[in-house]
Amino acid sequence: MASQPVITVQPQLLATQQPGHWQTGLMDCCTDCGVCLCGSFCLPCLACQVAGDLSECCLCGSSVAIRTMYRTRYNIPGSIVGDYVTIWCCTPCAVCQLKRDINRRRELGIFW
Repeated sequence: MASQPVITVQPQLLATQQPGHWQTGLMDCCTDCGVCLCGSFCLPCLACQVAGDLSECCLCGSSVAIRTMYRTRYNIPGSIVGDYVTIWCCTPCAVCQLKRDINRRRELGIFW
């Protein structure tokens, strides 16, 4: 009976990824006026769109968890504390930034 190899080191996917970046800044509302208007006048609708784009529950679209998950997925530098402060202090801007980023990544074919 052949012995099974023992794995001593796990593969590291993140070590090979290049640092990512947001496609637009937090206050770049003018880069997509449709998203900005939706975020200004119907933030729950925009948050639900963001959650739907990420295959998450509609109620989670404006949460710290969604922002942190998205930032982690695309290797965007930051922290959970930074995500919390961003969501807490400027929820509409944060949700608009997420939606603009999703739209840009779709256009570039790098949204997954």
